[in-house]
Amino acid sequence: MTKRILRWFTLLVTAFMLTFTLSAIASEESNQNTNNERLGESVIKGEMAGFAGADYWRAVKNGQEGTTTSKSPEHGVLISVPGQTWYILKEKWMSPLGALAIFGSLAMVALAYVTIGPLKLSKPKTGRKIKRWSRMDRALHWSMAFTFLTLAFSGLTLVYGKHFIKPIVPSEIWGWVIYAAKQYHNYIGPIFAILLFTVLIKWWRKSIVNKVDIEWFMKLGGMVGKHKGKHPSAGFSNGGEKVIFWLLIWFGLFIAVSGFVLDFPIFGQTRRDMELSNLVHMFSALILICGFVFHIYIGLFGMEAALDGMITGEVDETWAKEHHDLWYDDVKDLPENQPGYDEKIDAESKGKASQDNV
Repeated sequence: MTKRILRWFTLLVTAFMLTFTLSAIASEESNQNTNNERLGESVIKGEMAGFAGADYWRAVKNGQEGTTTSKSPEHGVLISVPGQTWYILKEKWMSPLGALAIFGSLAMVALAYVTIGPLKLSKPKTGRKIKRWSRMDRALHWSMAFTFLTLAFSGLTLVYGKHFIKPIVPSEIWGWVIYAAKQYHNYIGPIFAILLFTVLIKWWRKSIVNKVDIEWFMKLGGMVGKHKGKHPSAGFSNGGEKVIFWLLIWFGLFIAVSGFVLDFPIFGQTRRDMELSNLVHMFSALILICGFVFHIYIGLFGMEAALDGMITGEVDETWAKEHHDLWYDDVKDLPENQPGYDEKIDAESKGKASQDNV
């Protein structure tokens, strides 16, 4: 009996000692984990304090390059200091002055229409038609016109939409508008470049400036002042049309090249390249928009029958004599400009078709 009691007592003491030992070990491990967590927190806080410190952010603000896994140019630069100059030039100077130039151009043509009025033909139309533009020419002209105007509209939306559209439409609609404008501008832009090259190849010979054009400018195109109504001589294209053509070619070239740089940022362009391209793109586009305000005014309102040639391909004999007399003298005796020529060609075509059917 005594041995049995002693055995149970020994077993209880052993169990108690084992429980106490395990509890002590667990407590020690818990304290160790707590100390490690506190140490980790202190390290993290120290690092965060370093990141958030004045010296760190001063270096970031000054454009100091950090470390990154990306090997692309300037990816280690968090804040681009020269980019602030680009922002000021774009938002504080070019955007306001561009808007002023566009509205100024519109005001000038409106004033010209009210004070000077459209340039009328001095004699009645004869009804005889002179062929001026082929179908290919007209298709090219209207394709370029549509592409340029829609790109101009989408580009102006990107620049000025936040001032004129965003305040008056819901945020969801504004998001779709700006997204659509950006995508249209990006994808249709290369088509403008292709059309520009085609225009250059097709019409450059007709747009070479000569001494006749100098005289045309000296007489202000016969549109204003003491020269109004006295049409200066001109070939196929007069001096004003040639200016518009070369304006389109040169500034269109700047637009196309800078647009490709912006459209395809995969050839190692730096931020400076993109910023400069953006400014060149915007400046050139504003110049062309202002120039074409006057071009559109002349075609629609400023000159009688000016639009006929680009709609039908033919102009009245009176218009040809008064505005492009040198060209008229060169083409007036051509077979296609003789009365009844089209009817004759149609009759011959029908006769040939009937013979083929037989």
